[in-house]
Amino acid sequence: MELSVNASTFSIPFPFAFPITFTPLRLGLGLRLRGMALGLSQIEAIWRLVRRKAIAPLLRLALIVCLAMSVLLLIDIAAMGAISLAVKFLRRRPDKRYKWEPITITISADLEQASLAFPTVLVQIPMYNEKEVYKLSIGAACGLSWPSDRIFIQVLDDSTDPTVKDLVQLECKIWASKGKNIFYEVRDNRKGYKAGALKKGMEYSYAQKCDFVAIFDADFQPESDFLMRTIPFLMHNPKIGLVQARWQFVNPNECLMTRIQRMTLDYHFKVEQEAGSSVFSFFGFNGTAGVWRISAINEAGGWKDRTTVEDMDLAVRACLKGWQFVYVGDVKVKSELPSTLKAYRNQQHRWTCGGANLLRKMSKEILATREVSIWRKVYLLYSFFFVRKVVAHLVTFFLYCVVVPVSVLVPEVSVPVWGVAYIPTTITLLNAIRNPRLIHFIPFWILFENVMSMHRMKATLIGLFETGRVNEWVVTEKLGEAVSTKPEPQILEKPSFRLRARIKLSEIGFAVFLFFCACCDLFYGGNYYFVYIYLQSISFLVVGLGYVGKYVSNS
Repeated sequence: MELSVNASTFSIPFPFAFPITFTPLRLGLGLRLRGMALGLSQIEAIWRLVRRKAIAPLLRLALIVCLAMSVLLLIDIAAMGAISLAVKFLRRRPDKRYKWEPITITISADLEQASLAFPTVLVQIPMYNEKEVYKLSIGAACGLSWPSDRIFIQVLDDSTDPTVKDLVQLECKIWASKGKNIFYEVRDNRKGYKAGALKKGMEYSYAQKCDFVAIFDADFQPESDFLMRTIPFLMHNPKIGLVQARWQFVNPNECLMTRIQRMTLDYHFKVEQEAGSSVFSFFGFNGTAGVWRISAINEAGGWKDRTTVEDMDLAVRACLKGWQFVYVGDVKVKSELPSTLKAYRNQQHRWTCGGANLLRKMSKEILATREVSIWRKVYLLYSFFFVRKVVAHLVTFFLYCVVVPVSVLVPEVSVPVWGVAYIPTTITLLNAIRNPRLIHFIPFWILFENVMSMHRMKATLIGLFETGRVNEWVVTEKLGEAVSTKPEPQILEKPSFRLRARIKLSEIGFAVFLFFCACCDLFYGGNYYFVYIYLQSISFLVVGLGYVGKYVSNS
């Protein structure tokens, strides 16, 4: 075969009717494409090696840990659910387990003698720039049915807005003019935040005369018979240190986010609080809508501001002193759910970070105490703290938002069906069984809770390792009467016009990651994980773009 070459072209005669002529440009392009193909094949070979030797073992270890945590969580939730249902069907109400008798007075007794049948009660209302709700809480507290000379209402105002302080003080003066024992108290600083305010409030002379203290956050509105239904538990059962009522919500249908919160909190009260109260006579104080025996607070060491969950801190310390708690689900107190995403995220960070941080601070103290049984110690450390305050937050994010999506990129690791389907389905049903009327919101609840799990995971780690925003306290924003006067039922929030205010890069970035994993599973995978991963990607994107909750105009 003859090869002819000149300066610009060269030809190779083929045994066909025509020769093929190459130019140096085409030859160079072909060589580059061949080089690129060889490079890609080398990169693919390196990726397979790294994936097999390094990534797969780490992912397999993470999967084993996550599956183990899932089993722990399932067992704990199933046990609490069984206890809760047993209490419901056996009708083991608190008044059946503890002595409860209404406060009675003799008809012949004069007014002064009649009032002596009632113990002295202090009502504390801590607030901070609560312009929208201060009238509601103060009015409800002043409307409590109790002898006026046996109740002291204390408004602890840490507001920094002078206008709000003037309004709150004026409201207190109005009620004082109506004969109510109401006191407006302020501090020079906000040291200790809510815990500091409550601690300072206990130091006043009139507060030291009281036997019990009822605490209500600024958006809580107790019914007039609240004290009549809760105080008898404390009067007739000297070992009871706390009576906790259930929260009822004034805005559960404000938007999809408030409906999801209602599902979560209903489960918390109907299952977690009920189970803890029935079996161990212990649960975490919710910080409001409860009545404490003041001697129990003092014996436990009073209010401390070392974490952002001063209520849980006090409850655990009182438990270690042998005090018992009772949850009364029939007594409900109206309150407001956060209806903006910013308020909800701040609230969840405070609750989640504080619980994990309290575990770090109190684990040794719980182990060392000799005043409670070994079973109560196990319950506190394992179920109450480790499973619910650590495992629940970590496994939700790492298993369902990280390990499962990444597994579609690493075929050497496969997630068993029982871990990715059976366990989460069972946990979901156990969460929904006590609130069947809202079961149609379960898909939205799952997707939104998985998005929030990223923030709860970060908050948990911050609390455990005491870094960053560990002691950050942001008061949950309330809308008050705006919630009822301007109803705007909606699923997606109308975004604000400030791009920086509504865009959340962490959620958007994670949405891109999940979308990539879903596409890989769709085109190259052998399972149907992409259906869930696509939905979860959309959820992260919706939250990242600020289309969640209620829009509140700043104008």
